[in-house]
Amino acid sequence: MKGLTNGGTNEGSDGVLGRPQARIEGRAKVTGTAIYASDRRADGLAHAALVTSTIARGRIRAFDLAAAEAAPDVLGIFTHRDFAGAIAPVPHLMAGGYANSSHRPLGSDRVAYAGQIVALVVGRTPEAAARAAALVRVRYALEPAAATFDDPGAETVRLADLKAHHEDIATGDPDAAWAAAAARVEARYATPIQHHNPIELFTTCCAWDGDRLTVYEPSRFIGAVRHGLAAQLGLDPDKVRVVSGPIGGHFGSKFALSQYTAPVALAARRLGRPVSLVPTRRQCFTIANYRPETRHDIRLCADRDGRFTGLVHAAEVVTSRFDPFAMEGADVTASLYACPAIRTEERAVRVDRNTPGPMRAPPEVPYLFALESAVDEMAAQLGLDPIDLRRRNDTARDPVSGKPFSSRPLMACFDAGAAAFGWARRAPRPGSMREGAWRVGLGCAASVRPVKIAAATLRLRLSADGGAEVACAHHEIGNGITTLLAMGAAEGLGVPVERVRVELGDTALPAAGLSGGSSTTTSLMSALALGCEQLRARLAREATAPGRPLAGRDPAGLRLTGGRLVAADGSGLPLAEAVAGIDGAGVETLAAFVPPGSAPDALEVLRAGHIGLSTGGDALKWAFGAQFAEVHVHAETGEIRVARLTGAFAAGRILNPLTARSQLLGGMIWGLGSALLEETVLDGAAYRNPDLAEYLVPTAMDVDAVEALLVPDPDEAVNPLGVKGLGELGVIGVNAAIANAVHHATGRRIRALPIRIEAML
Repeated sequence: MKGLTNGGTNEGSDGVLGRPQARIEGRAKVTGTAIYASDRRADGLAHAALVTSTIARGRIRAFDLAAAEAAPDVLGIFTHRDFAGAIAPVPHLMAGGYANSSHRPLGSDRVAYAGQIVALVVGRTPEAAARAAALVRVRYALEPAAATFDDPGAETVRLADLKAHHEDIATGDPDAAWAAAAARVEARYATPIQHHNPIELFTTCCAWDGDRLTVYEPSRFIGAVRHGLAAQLGLDPDKVRVVSGPIGGHFGSKFALSQYTAPVALAARRLGRPVSLVPTRRQCFTIANYRPETRHDIRLCADRDGRFTGLVHAAEVVTSRFDPFAMEGADVTASLYACPAIRTEERAVRVDRNTPGPMRAPPEVPYLFALESAVDEMAAQLGLDPIDLRRRNDTARDPVSGKPFSSRPLMACFDAGAAAFGWARRAPRPGSMREGAWRVGLGCAASVRPVKIAAATLRLRLSADGGAEVACAHHEIGNGITTLLAMGAAEGLGVPVERVRVELGDTALPAAGLSGGSSTTTSLMSALALGCEQLRARLAREATAPGRPLAGRDPAGLRLTGGRLVAADGSGLPLAEAVAGIDGAGVETLAAFVPPGSAPDALEVLRAGHIGLSTGGDALKWAFGAQFAEVHVHAETGEIRVARLTGAFAAGRILNPLTARSQLLGGMIWGLGSALLEETVLDGAAYRNPDLAEYLVPTAMDVDAVEALLVPDPDEAVNPLGVKGLGELGVIGVNAAIANAVHHATGRRIRALPIRIEAML
């Protein structure tokens, strides 16, 4: 596969990729004409409301439904007494299944965690359903519950025993290195529970037409929803259609098959009418996944020159009792810097809470916070500049496997970021920089993310009127893939961007996989390049056949440009004539892209709704970045302000610098929230602050200057297009850079997030 470009001169629409392009779906979003899942309306539409448990563990002893059933406009109230046995078990997506949690609400009288769905109330209006749900009374038999680390009853297990393919890392002798080291850092770092708070809530709408089910639901993997729901309800997957239009924020949430979809579908079938669920924001804290709390014990040692001699990273992450899911990440920290002796130990702590899940840059955000904080501590101990210490430990090869990096522009990112940020003005001694009453600190950290890619299929059509269509069951989550596909088709087929129609988010379209792991662009654009190549080859072959207008020309020398099919000698014919020579209505192809080195059944795995991301090969394929933060801490009040954030990122070939920078800036702002604001607080085993009044996220007043730089990173080995995902890169390392800047400003080393004013007093 040669890529999307036609070659030759940039006429017409050639050379579209790599140039700034505003989102083609942007107008619909900002004017309110974009249709989200909960905007769907149907004849006879009913509305559901949830009743969730107020205890963390135990059994339901009885329901008192009399008042709720007597409420106006109530159509039905459903509990485990109605649906027990009606929903078959489906494993977690990461365990070979389809679901974001294998727990089945309304499956029995067991209560597994606080906030579990225990009843579903359906009314003629949303208000009627909510009023009746508030009248449902539940009596419980309470049992002791473990909420988090070190609680009685919490079960700690080796991740290698919980997850089939996990292996802890052991190379060299880090204990001997520790004993002989000239400099040592030993510390525990901790990150809190953090919840997704998308503007679009976790909604679903289910409608039956005979034995066929249509589900309108924002999801980042509608293939898993389709196949998982079919398995739960005993349906043929061909009789389940899932539609996901634009998604109002997911970043790891809206993850695969949700717990609430099957009960809503059953209620719709029982009532004989479509049912829509729009839960409350408070309920979204327990009916979807979240980032769990983590803690990391780091032992990092070095010689007198600052070269690392040993690293031990022991990590613990919280998970639920019922799913073999825990986000592993020490494989990234172990491979980031040169080091001859490394050991990782990862454990999961099983408690009585709902199953966690991915949250943008799932393992790297907490794991890199620990390592990059420890590296900063080592630099301070050795009296070295933090960038210089990283430079001394830069490596072209993975210290664990010995594999080379396909490209390694980490220090290029630090150099570009340092120049733009003004790192040279940083005074070495902590607490020595001031601006009036404010202590000033400058901090930095690395940002790294392994590149992932997956099989993908899409349909590409070229019409005789000069338009093109791209259709795929993938999802527009706001990252701009709709625009990238239009740009790629425009460049690959020689048509204007505005003449390309992109259709996404429907299982009736060619299958595509998970929108996650920063793999959307790498996968779909590779499939699009293949499709463009197939269409160009077919047009050229037909146009040069005997008796055709370009007979005798070399098909390989033809290109599409400016609405014409042009030969190397300059002769050509209009695109409409070329297409009409095959089919007057247009020509199309179904492109099926399989990444090199994939399993032989990669396409079957994709079409069956299973996850199929890969990072393999003979080299480590990573995207890189460097984060810089300027923090001001008031000398008297302890108030913390982030005055500036600068990031420099190398993510292979950048297809649309406008949306790329937008994603990176958004990630950096989220990283600020991770460092200073975001924390879900536990009260027993329940969440105390499940709303936007007390769960703090960054606002415009928290963000001053933010700058994202794009560093050239030509990498022909990473994939056929040289593209690396960058959706998650922007958030990684920001929390460590801010924590390191706080230390530089105050001399205080804060090892647990979020960093709040009380830590400064």
